[in-house]
This record gives sequence, structure tokens and C-alpha cells, in this order.
Amino acid sequence: MSLFKARDWWSTVLGEKEEFDQGCLCLADVDNTGNGQDKIIVGSFMGYLRIFNPHPVKTGDGAQAEDMLLEVHLRDPILQVEVGKFVSGTEMLHLAVLHSRKLCVYSVSGTLGNVEHGNQYQIKLMYEHNLQRTACNMTYGSFGGVKGRDLICIQSMDGMLMVFEQESYAFGRFLPGSLLPGPLAYSSRTDSFITVSSCQQVESYKYQVLAFATDADKRQETEQQKLGSGKRLVVDWTLNIGEQALDICIVSFNQSASSVFVLGERNFFCLKDNGQIRFMKKLDCSPSCFLPYCSVSEGTINTLIGNHNHMLHIYQDVTLKWATQLPHIPVAVRVGCLHDLKGVIVTLSDDGHLQCSYLGTDPSFFQAPKVESRELHYEELDIELKELQKIIKDVNKSQGIWPMTEREDDLKVSAMVSPKFDSVSQAADVEVGTDLVPSVTVKVTLQNRLALQKAKLSVYVQPPLVLTCDQFTFEFMAPEMSRTVAFSVYLKGSYTPSELEGNAVVSYSRPSDINPDGIPRVIQCKFRLPLKLICLPGQPSKTASHKLTIDTNKSPVSLLSLFPGFANQSEDDQVNVMGFRFLGGSRVTLLASKTSQRYRIQSEQFEDLWLITNELIIRLQEYFEKQGIKDFACSFSGSMPLQEYFELIDHHFELRINGEKLEELLSERAVQFRAIQRRLLTRFKDKTPAPLQHLDTLLDGTYKQVIALADAVEENQDSLFQSFTRLKSATHLVILLIGLWQKLSTDQIAILEAAFLPLQQDTQELGWEETVDAAISHLLKTCLSKSSKEQALNLSSQLNIPKDTSRLKKHITLLCDRLAKGGRLCLSTDAAAPQTMVMPGGCTTIPESDLEERSIEQDSTELFTNHKHLIVETPLPVSPLQGVSE
Repeated sequence: MSLFKARDWWSTVLGEKEEFDQGCLCLADVDNTGNGQDKIIVGSFMGYLRIFNPHPVKTGDGAQAEDMLLEVHLRDPILQVEVGKFVSGTEMLHLAVLHSRKLCVYSVSGTLGNVEHGNQYQIKLMYEHNLQRTACNMTYGSFGGVKGRDLICIQSMDGMLMVFEQESYAFGRFLPGSLLPGPLAYSSRTDSFITVSSCQQVESYKYQVLAFATDADKRQETEQQKLGSGKRLVVDWTLNIGEQALDICIVSFNQSASSVFVLGERNFFCLKDNGQIRFMKKLDCSPSCFLPYCSVSEGTINTLIGNHNHMLHIYQDVTLKWATQLPHIPVAVRVGCLHDLKGVIVTLSDDGHLQCSYLGTDPSFFQAPKVESRELHYEELDIELKELQKIIKDVNKSQGIWPMTEREDDLKVSAMVSPKFDSVSQAADVEVGTDLVPSVTVKVTLQNRLALQKAKLSVYVQPPLVLTCDQFTFEFMAPEMSRTVAFSVYLKGSYTPSELEGNAVVSYSRPSDINPDGIPRVIQCKFRLPLKLICLPGQPSKTASHKLTIDTNKSPVSLLSLFPGFANQSEDDQVNVMGFRFLGGSRVTLLASKTSQRYRIQSEQFEDLWLITNELIIRLQEYFEKQGIKDFACSFSGSMPLQEYFELIDHHFELRINGEKLEELLSERAVQFRAIQRRLLTRFKDKTPAPLQHLDTLLDGTYKQVIALADAVEENQDSLFQSFTRLKSATHLVILLIGLWQKLSTDQIAILEAAFLPLQQDTQELGWEETVDAAISHLLKTCLSKSSKEQALNLSSQLNIPKDTSRLKKHITLLCDRLAKGGRLCLSTDAAAPQTMVMPGGCTTIPESDLEERSIEQDSTELFTNHKHLIVETPLPVSPLQGVSE
């Protein structure tokens, strides 16, 4: 049983399909017994008036027949019930019932019963007032400081205040600017009425000002009012709260101070007598009712606030002291003394659930049974603990970040690339030139074991490769169902993509008992596009600016068997040489040595070496696997081509800087253009025409500059996009060479790819240079650090575009230097520990500061010289763990 749940003391349900509101509940000693016991008076919109005096035998009992003192049907809807001294000549309490067109005052009395049925109660009509206007709500009090009696003020639906001095009608006044009525309350200390207008303002009107103002028999002003007879109704003070109010309540600390509480739609406010805000509280939930009352702590006020989440919050000023759950949404809440129990909370819902509750808990008499004691064998527990720790450690190592998949997948995705080109090419709007651009069809098949909902297939390829359709949606897939979709891929741009690998990702929802809408899941499938999609046979070239020579541990393979689709009919012997021409125009030549085990790739562009080199290694591995040879390997030794790589980095960074300058100029010209437009608009609106002073010429010139700058920005963005694609190709090549050079494992190559290729798209806000620099700096200060001094250096948490690329190039050089000296990449928690590196002979120590980094730049330059001819050697097979730091 929850501690934060209202404890049901007594409850009942009133009538059937009756409606209630905040004014339909009242607690008072309406029958004037004088013993301090309150009765519950409830009126409904159906016209039923009920009076209760609960006497539960035990906590939580429902209503008994004797608990209801009175039930009367008054025919007219009851808008509000109040108890006060409403009859002249006596200070006894009477009941005021407000109907839409009538105000009735009753006396409630009881007669002692002579039998077991108990006492009998009846009401007697003392007087009534027929209203000329439809009533909304009412308030009462000792208006004007009268003693021993209460006056009643009724607010009509059109904003008129009607004051009744008990049996007689006193006067009526229209509130200025009233559109819709709001909550109404009377402050006895300031003798004023407080309401909230439709302008979302709290307004206060003095009773004396209302009494002496002009009579409001008619809504329109009369001729005498226009001439100045009578006094104008003036508001005492106003406060804009910015929202509609649900209720108003006045609470007095003592005779010298009182507070005005206003419950809004999102906040509740506490105001001083003069309208100044004492405090306010923003509510988390939409409120439905509230009741402020004096706190036991001096100078503070407690407030009960019910909301639409079935909760009742108790605040002390703005501090939440308690939260309790109710079985219904309260629209009215009162606190009273019932059956000698003080502080009973009475709540009423809009459908007639009446409940008396209190806060806290009942004592629990449950005692836990005794458990049979058994001896503990600590040695066995230690052995079991070690076994469990070993299992957890093995699972963490094998599982990694992603959770283990189920043995039988809900959905299987497979992709098949057609071995032949489309008979009719699907390429459209290509920018390749005169070459005929082919297209190839890819089919993706989805096979599901269970019923799936909202399956969405998204396909991604590297630009400038494009798809004829990249999004497919399946609203529902029945069990054991297979769906196949087909699309075409072709090259659209005049440059080569960074990868020929595509990715098909399927997101779907699997229904479950816990979540009927389905549990979201994702599965992906990769496919490889053929090289001939972007490349044609070409004429081999004997000379080139960039050359890459690799050596294998097996005899050279005929290039015709490795690349059967690129045989050139004009060449008689293509066993040892083969030319490739990309659709963009660049050429690559591949040569195989006749006497040694070497292959050479050469091209005029450094980044163009990547696709052919990667394709060569993949096809060599597939060839030897088909031959049953498992000890094939290749490696790279020699100088890293960092200088060519740095030239691509500088070109990409230069385009980024140029883009920023162009955007700044475009922004300045746009501001200038708008300023000239405002000047011209002012001149055109002027009634006395003035000369334009060449503003039209200036506007035309500025417009041409804006258009030219916008074109320049677009052109620079296209160049930047192409430069980023070429940079990614060169980065893939550098990572491949580093992996072959240092015999890195698959996990270590994945770390390098994550550090050098963190972005799929380059933007001005977050660019490639600062992101890669932060990642490489992290590697240098963690797994590749030499001392704890480097590990203590913190990286900047904010990435900004650098001033130049010198720092990035220095870090890339340092990364290769530390890998050459025995450093290894890892992401485990042991990576922060200083590593014991095996230094080859003649190698300098790894620097520990920027000063030492500068001192080795010359040595690093000698190590990574700009060689156009690179030699790759093939090592013997090694263990995957060899070379990894302990």
C-alpha cells in the first residue's frame, strides 16, 4: 500500500449521471448545533441538494443511510452553495443556494426522532431573489464593515455585480471592459472585490467605489452619465498574470495582513493586498482546484492543489511538502472537522465521487516469518564468486558495446547485385561527360519469421553514386513472408566515389505482450558494387606522378584472371599490364612483375590509387582462397605518402575557409540590400516626393553582387563536397597502408577508421579537420602516450575550426611515428597505463611535450619523405595478437 495515496475515510457516489463544479461543495455547521462539527453540503447541476454527516464504523466504509441528513430536488440547476449569516435579525447560519436565475436562502433544522430511524432534517425557504440576469458565481462577506451579518454579491454572465443586503436588493454595477466573467472573491481587510477579467488581469474594486458609482440599470451609458452625473467605476489595482484563472481565495494571516491566492492554468500566485506578487509557483500538471489555508508555521501558508493526474499536492508557500494520489480528478476541495476528526480533506469530482480522506498510513501488523538458518561455506562462496566474475568478464570482452543477437533472427536481409548491367541504363541527369553511364540492378530480399509492423528499408551508397529509389516502406509483413525490392545504382558526378560498398538498413517493430505497438529494431546488410560500374578499360601509361608497388609472398597472378572484365581488345598481351579509366576521366595503370612477386599501381592523382589498390588486394585474397592457399599475406614497408595526403587536406581546408569568407560577404551584402530597400520604401511613401539620389542604381548593383556571391557560395559548396570525397579516398588509402605497414589487427584498423573518418558529411559548423584532430589527440594522450604527464592533459570540449592545418598534420605525423616505434591502438581501460615500447635501433624517443614535438619534426620529415615510388613487402603470417602491447 503506497505511502503517497490518500487514505479513504468515507466515500460515496452522488446520483447517476449528475454533474458538479467547484462551487457545488461547502463545509459548515449548517444546522447550528454549536459542537464544531461540520456538515457536507453538495449541490448538483441536476438541482439536487444533499447534506451529509459521515459516521463511518471503520476507516474506508461507504455511505450508510443515516449519513445523509437531507436530499431535496430544487428543480433548477445549483451553481453554488454557501453558508453564512444571511438572514436579518439573527446571527444563525443559513444556506444560500445560487441558481441561474434565482438566489434562495434556506434555514436547515433537525427534529429529534422518536424511533430508531434517527433525527429528521428539513429546509425552510427564508427568502429568494429573482435575478434579471443569468448568474455565474457569488461571494459573501461583511461588505462595508457591517457587523453580525453577511451580504451577498452575485456576478452575472455579462459582467454585472449585484449586491444583496440580505432580504433586499442594494445595487448593481457593470465592471468596466468585462467580456467574460471570472472567479470572484471578497477581501474583508481591504473591503474590496477581487476578480480576474478576460484580459487575464487580476482586478480589485473597492466596495465603497462600487456603492457610490453610477447605477448600472442599463449596459449603455445614459445621457446623464455622459454629462458627468454620478461617479465613474475605477479599479483599485490590476496585475497581469498572463493566463486565465480557475479560482481565487483570500487567506488572512492576522488582522494586519492577508494574501490573495489566484490559481491559473499553469501557475498559482500569492499576492499582497495592494496587488504586488508575494510569490508564484509554476505547476508541473494542469490544476483542477485548490484551497489555501493557514499553516502551523508562522508566516507561511499551506495550499492544497488538485490536478488532472489524480494527484493532490500540498505546498507550504512554494515548497512541495506532500503528494497524494486520489481515485478521481477533484473539481472542489475543502478541509473540515467531521466526527471529531480535524483536518479531513473532502474532495468532489465532476461526476459525483465524494470522498473524505486523510494523509499518512495505517500501521502494518505483518511480521515476516522466520527463515531457517543454514551454515555458510565461505570457501565455496569465494569459488562461486570467482567463476561468476570470470563469466562476466568473458561476456564483456566478447559482447562489446552491442547486445548479442538472438540465434534465430526475426528478419533476415540479403542483397544481390546483378552480374550484368541494365539493358537500358537508368542513369539520368548525369554530369560525367561523353561516356555512356551504365547502371546495375540491386535486389534486396526481406525474409521474416514473425509478424512485423512498419518495416522501413533505407539504402545508402557513397556519392556521387545515386539510387533510383532509396526508401521502401512495408506497413505489415505476415509471418514466413518474403519481400523483394529492386533498384538501380549509377554514377552521377564526374569524380570517383570513396567506396563501392553500399548499405541496406531495415528498421521495424516487433509486437510483444509488453508493448503492443512493437519493440523497435534495426538490421543491416552490406553489398559491394562492381568496379566496372565506374571504370572502363583504358590505355596503360608508362609514366605517372604517383606510384605504389606492393610485394606478395606468392607468384604473380595474371591480371586477365584477376580483372576479366577489363581486357582491352587492342592489346595483344595483357598478362602483365592493364589500364583503367574512370568515368570522370582519370586513368590508373596496374603492372605485375614477370620475375618478382610485385604489383605496381600508378596514377596522376594520389586519391585515385585507393579503389584499384583495394580492389587488387580483395581479388588476390579471393583468388588464393579459391586455390585453397591460406598463407597469402601482404604488407607495406617504406615511406608513408604523407606529403601528398597533406596537400589534399590543405586544399579541403582552403575551400572551407573560402566558404566562410563568401558567406560573410553574402551576409553583408544582404544587410546592405535590405537597408537600401527600406530607404527606397521610405522615399516612395513620402507624400512630398524627393530625389532618389542614385539609390535605385545602388540597389541594382547590390542585387547583382548578392546573386554573384550566392552563385559563388554554391560553386564553392560543390567543390568542397568533391574535395571531401577525394579526401576520404586518400584517407582510406593511408589507413590501408598503415595497417599493412604495421601489421595492425582488424580492431586496430577499425580504431583508425573511427579516428580518421568520423563524418559522413562535411559542414561549416563541424568539419573534418577539427574532428580528426580531436580524435588523434585523444589517441596520442591515451593508448599511444608514453608517460602519465601526457595523459593528464585534457582535451577541449568544444570543436572550432582551426586557423590552419599545421597542428593536424603534426599530430598525424606523430601518430605514424609512435606506431613505427611500437605503439599499438586499443580502447580498453588498460590503455591509459604507460606502455613499454620496443624501440628499434636508431629511433628517437617519443616526445613528452610540444617542445620535444617540434624537435623531432625534422626527424619525422626524414622518416616520411615525399617519395613518389612506394614499395610494399609481404611478411610471413603472424599471430593476430603479435605486436599488441601488454
